[in-house]
Amino acid sequence: MARYRNALPQLSGRLFLTDGGLETCLIFHDGRDLPHFAAFDLLRSAEGRETLKRYYRPYLDIARAQNTGFVLESATWRASPDWGEKLGYSAEDLAEANRTSIELLEELRAEDRPNGRPIVISGCVGPRGDGYDPGEVMSPLEAQNYHAAQIGCFRDTAADMVTAITMTNTPEAIGVTRAAVAAGLPVAISFTLETDGNLPTGESLPRAIGAVDAATGGAPAYYMINCAHPTHFMSVLAEGGEWTNRLRGLRANASSRSHAELDQATDLDDGDPVELGRQYAQIRRRMPRISVLGGCCGTDCRHVEQISLACT
Repeated sequence: MARYRNALPQLSGRLFLTDGGLETCLIFHDGRDLPHFAAFDLLRSAEGRETLKRYYRPYLDIARAQNTGFVLESATWRASPDWGEKLGYSAEDLAEANRTSIELLEELRAEDRPNGRPIVISGCVGPRGDGYDPGEVMSPLEAQNYHAAQIGCFRDTAADMVTAITMTNTPEAIGVTRAAVAAGLPVAISFTLETDGNLPTGESLPRAIGAVDAATGGAPAYYMINCAHPTHFMSVLAEGGEWTNRLRGLRANASSRSHAELDQATDLDDGDPVELGRQYAQIRRRMPRISVLGGCCGTDCRHVEQISLACT
């Protein structure tokens, strides 16, 4: 049963943690083969589901130790129709995977219940195309129709919200937002940025947030940045402006490499967890409204622990 759809607790200003780079952890630390970066494929088996639980539990332990809230993000970044088809999933199998992903998070939340800290369950939605390259940009209506199937699966589960991770362009972000609104789910939109602090389309972050808000009546609960290193966007944040009041989450990469460099890399650049924590703390001193903190590519529980320690 959803607990927080009508009042997301991370909007209160309390610090919330979330996880790190799920896919890079599974590939480089666990030695998992993830075709098309699709972690949701692990939900097929009991052994795979247990692997996912082992991944999430250390992050929940960090939140418990630091007395923070937590956003449990489902392993469904690739669980949308085009990617499911590439992996041989029928529409029914894909819907079941999305529902199962939330059930797994319910089980993890139930384990933590005696601690009384807010744990939000989020259904993760990824881009139709590549997370680094916008490719052929859909219209908002096309994007809404495409993402409606996956978001509709979350509607009838315990998911408290939807988070669209690694959005590369505003029309798709608008479509995701409208699909979530139609399903009665709060939604957070997380944009990926290049080394110049702009979206892969070249659009600036302030302009992208403004465009989505204008097209949806300010429907997103909040916005985030993910899949970029703090050095890529700190100057953008320093410029300030009213748009920064809509930004509440960060999931930075461990590496300062560009997306092109990361795409070609055969090694894992896990950066410096302590330095990453300091950079998050520097951003929060300027923008204390940013309260949902986690990681993206190359990060793991070491990085999230240092982020938590630096920001609490």
